Parts: sequence; C-alpha cells; structure tokens
Amino acid sequence: MKKTYTRPEYDQLKIQLNELAYHYYVLDEPQVADQEYDQMYQALLGIEAQHPNWITADSPTQRVADQPLKKFKQIKHALPMLSLGNVFSEEELLDFDQRIRKVLEKHVAVSNDISYSAEPKLDGLAVSIRYEKGQMVQAATRGDGRIGEDITANVKTIQSIPLVLRGDDFPAVLEVRGEVVMPRDGFEQYNQWALAYDEKVFANPRNAAAGSLRQLDPRKTAKRPLAFYAYSIGEVVPQHRHEKHSDVLLWLKDLGLPVNYLSTVVDGVKGCMDYYQQIGSQRSGLNFDIDGVVYKVDDLGWQHTLGFVTKAPRWATAHKFPAEEATTLVENIEVQVGRTGSITPVARLKPVNVGGVTVTNATLHNEDEIRRKDVRAGDTVFVRRAGDVIPEVVKVVKAKRPEGTQPFEMPTQCPVCQSELHRIPGEAVLRCPAGLSCDAQLKEGIKHFASRKGMDIDGLGDKLVEQLVDAGLISNPADLYHLTEAQVAGLARMAQKSAENLLAGINKSKQTTLARFIYSLGIREVGEATALTLANHLRTLDAIMASDHEALILLPDVGEVVANRITQYFDNSRNLSVIKALCDAGIEWPAIEQKSADQLPLAGKTVVLTGTLSAMTRSEAKQKLLDLGAKVTGSVSAKTDLLVAGANAGSKRVKAEQHKVKIVDEAWLLSQ
Repeated sequence: MKKTYTRPEYDQLKIQLNELAYHYYVLDEPQVADQEYDQMYQALLGIEAQHPNWITADSPTQRVADQPLKKFKQIKHALPMLSLGNVFSEEELLDFDQRIRKVLEKHVAVSNDISYSAEPKLDGLAVSIRYEKGQMVQAATRGDGRIGEDITANVKTIQSIPLVLRGDDFPAVLEVRGEVVMPRDGFEQYNQWALAYDEKVFANPRNAAAGSLRQLDPRKTAKRPLAFYAYSIGEVVPQHRHEKHSDVLLWLKDLGLPVNYLSTVVDGVKGCMDYYQQIGSQRSGLNFDIDGVVYKVDDLGWQHTLGFVTKAPRWATAHKFPAEEATTLVENIEVQVGRTGSITPVARLKPVNVGGVTVTNATLHNEDEIRRKDVRAGDTVFVRRAGDVIPEVVKVVKAKRPEGTQPFEMPTQCPVCQSELHRIPGEAVLRCPAGLSCDAQLKEGIKHFASRKGMDIDGLGDKLVEQLVDAGLISNPADLYHLTEAQVAGLARMAQKSAENLLAGINKSKQTTLARFIYSLGIREVGEATALTLANHLRTLDAIMASDHEALILLPDVGEVVANRITQYFDNSRNLSVIKALCDAGIEWPAIEQKSADQLPLAGKTVVLTGTLSAMTRSEAKQKLLDLGAKVTGSVSAKTDLLVAGANAGSKRVKAEQHKVKIVDEAWLLSQ
C-alpha cells in the first residue's frame, strides 16, 4: 500500500532535496548517499503524480539541477543538458519500457521489441564541446543544465579530444556531449606522484576528474591523465541526417571523437537486462569507474515522438548498480548543527575502503533513524556507498556487538551554543532554537544569505564566512556591510586587493530585489518560489512582515506550515532587529507597482511551459508569465488554461490537445 503524504510533508521533501542537490552539484560536497537521494526523489515523483496541482517551480522535478560555481566564465547551452531518470530493478525497467511503448503506440506501430542503444554509465563529469567548421571553439560543464562553466582551455589539454574533427563530413556547428573521466590506472599513478611531491591526493577518480577540469591553471590540468567518451550530440547546424542514435555514435567516432567501446544496441527488456548483467560482471576489471548502464531508444524519430519531461528525456534512463558494501567499526557518534538548527548524528568510523574510497564517517540522519537501526559506539556495521558516492550505515552486526555498549542518546543541548534543543511534533529532526546566536547556524545562515539566489555577494565563499565568524567580525548578516578593508585584509590568505574585491561585491549586493532579500533571510521552507509569491502579492517588506497567518494562507502555494514559519520568523525580535540593520545599511530594491487588469492578462490563469524555446530561457519565459499574472505549473491537467509550446513539445502538447487546452507558441509569449 502506497504511503499517503500531506502537503506539508511534500513541501518539506522538496526543501530537503533542493538542499541536497545544492551540496552535491554546486559544492561537490554530497550530504547523503545517492540511493537515499534517489529514494527521496522517487517519493517526490510519486507524490506529484498523485497531486499534480501541488507542483511548484521550486520542486527538484522542475529543474535539472542547481546553479554553477562562479570560478569560470559562464556559458549558456544552446540546448539544455538534461540529466536522466533512474531505474533500480527489472520491474522498474519493465515499467519504463511499457511507458515508452504506450506513448509510441499512439503514433506509430510497435510490433517488435524496442531497440535500445546501451552503454556504461561513466562516473565522471559531463561536458559539452562545441565545434564550428570542424574546429573546437568552446567547452563547458553541465552546470545547472542551462548555464555551465567555460572550461575550454582545460578540455583542450585532454589528448583524446580532437582539436579539429577528422574528414569533411561534419556540419557547420556540432555540439558533442560526453563524460570526462580519470582512468583507474592513471588515477593510481597520479596519486603516487602527488604523494611524492606533496601535492593533493584525490579520494576517487570522479573527484579527480571534476577537480582537474575546475583548475584555473590549464597547465595543471594538462598533467592529469584524463579521458573523454562522447555519448550524444546537442546543437547541430544544419541538422544531421541520421536515423539511429547508434549511427550518431559511429559518425562521431569517424570524426575522431572517442566513443565507449562497450556501447551497443540491444532489443527489448531482455536485451537490456543481459547487457546490465554483462557490464556488471566486467565492472571490477574496467579501467574506469561506472555506477550503472544507460539505455536510450535507438530510433531518433521515436525519441522525438517521446519527447521530454522537465528534468529528463522520456526515451532514456539509467539502470543503477547495487551499492557496494563493507563492514567496519563505529568508533564514536557525534552530532552536527545545520543552517536551520537541525541536529544530525554522524558515525565516526574506523577507516575502511568501500568501492575504492576510504570511508571515515557516515550520516545517521536523525534521532528516529539512529534508534531504528540501534547504532552504538563500538558496533560493527555494514557501510554502503550507494551510487558509489557517499557512505551510509545500512545495519548493525548485532552478533559482533561488544558487551557493555549503550544506546546513543541525542543531546539535550546544542553542542555549539548549549541552547536547549527541541523537536517539533510531527518532525523527525531535533533542532537548536538559537538561530544566529548559535555560531554553527550563523555560519550556515550567512552562507545562505550571500548565495547566488540570495544577495549574490561575489567573493564571499564558505571558508571566508567561517573566518569572519571565528574572528568575531560578524555576528549577523548585517555586519557584512560594516566590514573594513583592514579587517578583511588581516585574515589568513587575504590581501589588500582581495579585500577590496570583497567589499565591492558586498556593496554591489545592496541593489537587489524584494524576492531575493526575502529568500536570503533563510526563513524555513521559504524558497525562491515562495519568496517571489510574497513579493509579488504583498509588494512591500512591511506588508510581508505584518501579514498574519490567515492572510498568508490565501496566497498561492502558501500552506499552513509555510504560513506558520513566516509568522514565527517575523514574530522574533532578533530577526526584526537584523532586518532593520540590513535596511539601515543601505539594502534597497525597486518598488513593486500594483498592476491593473490590463497589465495582467493572465491573472488567475494556470499556464504550463513545454518544449525548447529559442528566444528566451525557460526561467525568462516563466518570469514573463508570472509578470502577466499567471500561475505556472509543471504538468497539464483539465485545470490548465494555457500551454506555451516550444519545439519538441512532446507529451504535454498531446495531453493539452486531449483536454482541449489553448496552445500558443513562443512568438505569442514574446508579443505580450
């Protein structure tokens, strides 16, 4: 029987997944195992399938991922670089195949098994390489799927990637997509060299590949033994003539681009499962890390018919391998304090090698989880690196438990500020209520305040925030606006020029928007979308702060829990004093004018965006719709009033036609 979720549970799950995605994709600091994230994401998909009217723009299912780091110039992808959905069993693979067949049979006759192009799922870093007239002109990371980082100089150092395409059978523009990896033998050799010369040693080949491509000095990247395997194409001008994905791979190989030698074509679910078992049996002997295999419908015409969901192509999926496990000893259990005061128990482990990585700690999630598994200091435990990335404690080997061990008791006081901890009824998480008075929360809160989606303070990285707090220079976000060059320049690894740059970035952030300011405050469960709703509907900071619970729940997508979080935040005198200090420091934003009915032609209308847009980004189109008064959702239903369809609109257009929803194109939106 499927679990029934409440709207607050759904909202909380979205927040958790967005935070996990930020740490994984942006900071390269995963907080949970891939398998746990996948389970949470699948749960979110299930909820949204049951309650499509709950879907909001801040749901992880409505985006590919999160924003890129600012270390390099940003590049906008001509076509979005989407990620893949996942299956974890033969049953889920059968469901995937049946969903494809069901869609295809509405358009074409499908009498035989569907042919899939199959390949290993490489564990590296996805990149896009652009060729114009056969010459490499640009390379970028995936980033958030829409905007990536310019790594052209670094990619040019990878020997296996041609600077000029072979032959003359190439289009004027060819964008090649693939994975950069560090082969296992090269990884071992590089770490031996790094140890000998006191250089950084990498934990695993994936981190080595990602770190190498993010070097600001290409000469350092050139010393790293990197490899590249092409797996698809993006923008092609003029369009290519191929009918099969497997033919595209052969074409790329003819042009001099490396394609994984294990790529092949299989028929039906049985062919997919045979391939999965074959690659799984070879996994340990391969010279590169993989965490599964990928299946793509081979017929490109069928791919076009199948189209996309917001996050991923409907015609492809990744089939993940089971997590690798090992046993080790829990030497101690400690707790960590998060930005919102959440108290997370962490097992400190006797170092153990799991899947080629030395594991020394694993999250125990929360009080309920640690009690359910009954993990104790001194226990022998199974540790799993789900998805070959992050460790988690799977279970305790009770037969090896030494005598005298005691159940772990969660602390009653915050380990950082000693405030009394409390647990909100219905939540699994124990919290410290001290807010910014707690140094741990202060550091994380200021990082959130300065983040790109918040005040976007250029140059204020995590390490610098920690230095500023530890030095006693800031005790709340408003203190940032009173720092002096002398104070900043006196910190470790800082100098006059970097201090000047930081203060310039802080000063620049004073010009912002009301929505960004609200988001930056770090109110629990108030993400970008909710902050924008508050700004657009209430229009002033004073009105937002004065709104009571009854007024807030009347706003779109603000439910009971979020309304409570907002009123609790603005009832706190300390929070109000920080807000006043921020405004006194000169933070300001343009006034939001109340619009007439003529200016809001889509007021009260539910609108869905789909397909590929050419003149604007998806976020720009969404913002324009919001400015016109629309409520933008992610799925078509009988309640949808309008579908804005770009190229390759796929199933959403089909569903809109079935529901007789009005369909317009990008040109219509631009004309509004």
